[in-house]
Amino acid sequence: MIAHNSSSVDGRIALSPGMLLMFDERWPVFTGSGYADVKRRHHPQVILEGSGSFVTDDHVEQFQPPTETAEELQRHHLPEHVTALATQGWLVVPDSRGRVRWVYKQFPGPDWQGWHLLVLVTKATPLAYLSFLRREDIPYLVIGELRVDLPAALEELDRRFGVRTVVSTGGGRLNGALLRAGLLDEIEIEVVPIAVGGTTTPILFTAADLPPDGSPTQLRLLAAEPRSRDRVLLRYQVTEHGK
Repeated sequence: MIAHNSSSVDGRIALSPGMLLMFDERWPVFTGSGYADVKRRHHPQVILEGSGSFVTDDHVEQFQPPTETAEELQRHHLPEHVTALATQGWLVVPDSRGRVRWVYKQFPGPDWQGWHLLVLVTKATPLAYLSFLRREDIPYLVIGELRVDLPAALEELDRRFGVRTVVSTGGGRLNGALLRAGLLDEIEIEVVPIAVGGTTTPILFTAADLPPDGSPTQLRLLAAEPRSRDRVLLRYQVTEHGK
């Protein structure tokens, strides 16, 4: 499991609270960065992305009432004719609250050919959202009760699809959950030459504070690669998980 993010020199992964980075033209975009670069270097079978990359915290989506039973909806939905389309890999998004009304199932552009969307949900996910996913032929796995059980999700992805390498490009909360669960093997940060500041602007890892007797996650530098336009790609191996 590799966590990959672009961040400012002060660890910010957005410029302002409540703004989606993909729609913020102030954030510098560089040739050779992004998903294609990550796939080329790591060859993952799964790109893990947080739902917060697609909708803001205050976003509320309304879905049609379900026509299926709760028992039916709360089972994994992996139709064979859809899973056969994921010849290269999966874009996996945890969305236990059922917030994202998906426009794409297979994303445009040659970099995404052979990749397909898969959503992670829970027993508490609104049934109307699960019904929406089924109507749209979007596969999903029901993992966890209230929140997505990330360790169980990784085990299920490995068992069903032989997933060995996952790159998480999600936001601070997903990164923080992976960090606290001890799931990260590497942390990779492309530092861009800006400083943001702020008190509530999203940061690389958002998680519960360490207690006074807690220990941080220990890292070892694998590489520091200077890139164009004053960027630096930092790669760290996790040597000891925090407690």
